[in-house]
Amino acid sequence: MKYIMRVKMASGEEGNKLLKDPLFGKKMQELLKEVKAEAAYFTTICGHRGGYVIVNMDDASQIPAIAEPFFMALKAEIEFYPVMTPEDLGKGGAAIEAAGKKWGG
Repeated sequence: MKYIMRVKMASGEEGNKLLKDPLFGKKMQELLKEVKAEAAYFTTICGHRGGYVIVNMDDASQIPAIAEPFFMALKAEIEFYPVMTPEDLGKGGAAIEAAGKKWGG
């Protein structure tokens, strides 16, 4: 199952120190490779450095293996959002229709 992992990096002087490290880019590449990121997009989150990383998990027990490197290396706050591809949404059509009939008023 695909998830969007929201990564809000440490702020203030701690965040500045992380980013000033000349190896920061290399470390970020290693983090993304470690978690087998399908894509990564960097932006601001609530006024702080951050990004959104697309990961795939077969089981919730994989969350620590994906989150911990970002907690430890970036002092980041992490959130996971399960998401669907258009194909996934298409597979859910029957369930959507059934819910509409039962709950749609």
